[in-house]
Amino acid sequence: MLVGMLLLDPVWRAGAAVLGGGDVLARADVAALLMATDMALGMAAWMWHRGHGRAATVEMVAAMYVPFLLLLPPWWAGLLGDHGLTLGGHLLMLPAMVLVALRHRHAPPARPRRHPVVVALARRWPTGLALLMTLDLWFAPAVLAPWTLLVLPAGYLLLGTVRRQWRDRRVLALQLAGLAGWGGLAAAALAGPDGVAGALVAAGWLGHAAWDLAHHRNGRVVPRAYAEWCGVLDAAVGITMVLALLHG
Repeated sequence: MLVGMLLLDPVWRAGAAVLGGGDVLARADVAALLMATDMALGMAAWMWHRGHGRAATVEMVAAMYVPFLLLLPPWWAGLLGDHGLTLGGHLLMLPAMVLVALRHRHAPPARPRRHPVVVALARRWPTGLALLMTLDLWFAPAVLAPWTLLVLPAGYLLLGTVRRQWRDRRVLALQLAGLAGWGGLAAAALAGPDGVAGALVAAGWLGHAAWDLAHHRNGRVVPRAYAEWCGVLDAAVGITMVLALLHG
C-alpha cells in the first residue's frame, strides 16, 4: 500500500501538471479516492504476486474504497471535515481489511505462471521504481539544493555499515573520500552564484550515477539492486536539473 502511494502519487501530479488539474487534486474527496486507488493497486499487485485468488483481491480492494465512499456523503454535506474524511477512512479501512484476511485465511496461495517479458521487467524493478519516483521532474524540472549532495555518499556509508563492509580499510577510505568530495562540491555550490551552484549540484548528481554504476558492477558496499535504483534515480535527477538550467 505504501509502495503504491509512493509510486503513483508522482503520476497523478504529473498528469495534473499537464492537464492543469492541480486544483482538483487539492480537493479532499478526490485526494481520498486517489489515495485509495494507490493503495488498492499496490495491494492488488502484491496479492497477485503472492498468488492469491481474484475473490480475495477484489474484497481487499473493496475494503480500501468502501470506508471512504461511506464518508463522502457526510463530507459533501459539510458534516465532516477534510481531516475527518481522511482519518475516518483509514480507521474504518483497517478492520475491514482484517475481516477480509480472516475470511480467506484458509485459502492457500498459488504462484501464477508469468510471461517471460513480465519476469524480465520484474527483475528490473529498481529501474522502474527510480523512473516512477522521478516522473514529475520530467514535467517540472527543478534544481535541488546543494545540501542534497551530502545524501548521496551518506547512503553508501550507512548501508555499508549495516552490511559490515569495512573489513577492507581501503573500501572505507574510498567511501570517506567520496563523502569529502561531494561535501566539498556542496560547499562550493553554497558559496557560488546561483547559476554556478546549479551546475555544480547537477554535476554532483550525474557524477554519483557513475559511482553507482561502478558499485553495481563490483557488487561491493551496497546491494546491486540499490546501486541500480540509485544510479537511475541520480541520472534522472541530474538530467532534469540540466534541463531546468538550460530553460532558465
